[in-house]
Amino acid sequence: MKTYINWSGGKDSSLCLYKAKGQGFYPEALLTSVNKIHNRISMHGVRTELLQQQAVSIGLPLHTIELPEQPGMQEYETLMQQKVAELKDIGFTHALFGDIYLEDLKRYREEQLHQQNIECLFPLWKTDTRQLMQEFLAAGFKAIVVCINEKFLNKDFCGRLIDESFVQDLPAGVDVCGENGEYHSFVYDGPVFRQPIAFEKGSIVYRRYDAPKLRNDADGLTSTDAAYGFYFCDLIASHKLQPDM
Repeated sequence: MKTYINWSGGKDSSLCLYKAKGQGFYPEALLTSVNKIHNRISMHGVRTELLQQQAVSIGLPLHTIELPEQPGMQEYETLMQQKVAELKDIGFTHALFGDIYLEDLKRYREEQLHQQNIECLFPLWKTDTRQLMQEFLAAGFKAIVVCINEKFLNKDFCGRLIDESFVQDLPAGVDVCGENGEYHSFVYDGPVFRQPIAFEKGSIVYRRYDAPKLRNDADGLTSTDAAYGFYFCDLIASHKLQPDM
């Protein structure tokens, strides 16, 4: 079966790729949603140049869903369905996701991709997040926090490396893998990469956004806040990787 992985550039998708191979799935492409206005990974805020370097280091082709600044749900679904249709046309039949606990999100993905007859796979599903973090670190992955939700974490967590001290410092009630959107990360080295991604830390900026909705209120998936703020740590590529010839 021809499989692509929904790639965010962060630790959950990296561990998903790693574990998928151990379960007999061998993705042949990466799919990432990007903000086409700012050329950055959606929500994570990482420059697309670094995303492209991840793809080169992993050795898989990168496909992107080009999104406007804050797309409505209908616009997002239309763009996503168009891209998935393109992937289906070149033979893809399965999609990998790094989701762990969120039932509504899992069901939403399955319903959306069912329209294209794409089967969803969830290698991390229902695994204890502390166990997943231990596996992530033990496997040799290296990651940095690039975005934090101020509702859960203070600014000091933004730009920290993910290691044992980071895990120990997380406040009570914060999921260790950030499964509830507490933080997002960028993985720059590990067993799925041929070579590490070189970068320098830039400035930390604050942004406030309207809370998105997965679907209409009548469907039972609604936001809990009218607006919420994030801190982003900018990462600047310091070396360009070249694809293998």
